[in-house]
Amino acid sequence: MNSANKSLPAEQGRISFAEATRVWARIAALSFGGPAGQIAVMHRILVEEKRWIGESRFLHALNYCMLLPGPEAMQLATYFGWLLHGVRGGLVAGCLFVLPGFLSILALSVLYASFQEASLVQAIFFGIKAAVLAIVIEALLRIGKRALKTWPMYLIAASAFVAIFVFDAPFPLIIAVAALVGFLGGRFDPGRFLVIKAHETPDGEQEGSTDAVLEAGDSARIQPTWRGALRTALTWGSVWAAPIIALLLLVGPDHVFTQLAVFFSKLAVVTFGGAYAVLAYMAQEAVQTHGWLAPGEMLDGLGMAETTPGPLIQVVQFVGFLGGYRDAGMLGPVTSGVVASVIVTWVTFAPCFLWIFLGAPFIEKLRGVKLLTAALSAVTAAVVGVILNLAIWFALHVVFARLDQVRGYGASLLVPDIASIDIASVVIAAAALVAMLRFKVGMLTVLLVSAAVGAAYYLTIATAV
Repeated sequence: MNSANKSLPAEQGRISFAEATRVWARIAALSFGGPAGQIAVMHRILVEEKRWIGESRFLHALNYCMLLPGPEAMQLATYFGWLLHGVRGGLVAGCLFVLPGFLSILALSVLYASFQEASLVQAIFFGIKAAVLAIVIEALLRIGKRALKTWPMYLIAASAFVAIFVFDAPFPLIIAVAALVGFLGGRFDPGRFLVIKAHETPDGEQEGSTDAVLEAGDSARIQPTWRGALRTALTWGSVWAAPIIALLLLVGPDHVFTQLAVFFSKLAVVTFGGAYAVLAYMAQEAVQTHGWLAPGEMLDGLGMAETTPGPLIQVVQFVGFLGGYRDAGMLGPVTSGVVASVIVTWVTFAPCFLWIFLGAPFIEKLRGVKLLTAALSAVTAAVVGVILNLAIWFALHVVFARLDQVRGYGASLLVPDIASIDIASVVIAAAALVAMLRFKVGMLTVLLVSAAVGAAYYLTIATAV
């Protein structure tokens, strides 16, 4: 039997599959704000509220997911779903994480392509964008507080931020260097690099009884085998490849469906660092090479992905929809766009289940290896720097209408036009941040209130100016 299919005793103890499913649906509904906000939601619910997952285990899994191509937050949900209830738990957690964003972007894509009228959508999402900025900042503070406990970790985070924000360094290179530094640091100075103790909770106390059930599962030890790993690779590799092969046989390599499937399958294995890291390449290929959408429409799609639940990489669905819509053939524009959306979503997210079900048993087995823990702790610190980069990138695009890019000496900086500042966005974002940090207002409440305030402002004051 494949080791990836084995459930931990948690399934037989305190955490029922039905209860876990409800929690995954709740996390999916609140998964705004890109990976930083989504990871913060999972941490708040799974670690602090439910206490299903311990702090060290959460960071250990996060470190692994950050090393993978694809949406790390969706993969993290899949990892924990698998940890609690095996493959079926991973499938439910991962699919539910993607479903709200898929449905939202599909509906918005139909409206966008059919009516080309974005004013109502912009009004609805004006306030949400500002609230999402606050969510990302809160996530940065939350994760940074737990990951940056010694000066080397602060230095790694700062270096990672400068490397990606100023010099546009490749995300895999940043992670690889951080892991090497952590490995060496764990060897020669373990006190400063082994910053997460084995059973530490967010408050520094021992983990609750629920996570102890998971620890008991580790005493029985999920035993990964190479035969099981091969079976998992073949099974999920086939799930990934089957639609591509079927399209090649049914409609041929030149059909838009096949082109979309092949292109986004390739993209799925190089999307280290999330949607922002591959946006420029994806836009160039989709616009200039394939002609699936026009210049400027990519940013509209990214705006949809940023302000709807689910992974930011879900922007690929918008690209796929427009590609199918504009090369409809006999199916008709909307039907062709919907089919293209399904194809692109499948080939983008099916690999995520392969990476988790194949690698998670080995990662769990290695959880107690100190040098690996030190390396992954350094990766987490680097991730904090990357999240800071995303937070600033997002803040610049939410708060300012015009940005200039200044280049020189190998560096590249986004410089805002101060005159283009959007005071309303600043006020809504600041109020949302205060509400969450000072008054502990729930994220859904913050999003709904921000959306209402933003829409009212946009439809009255902003349009009148």
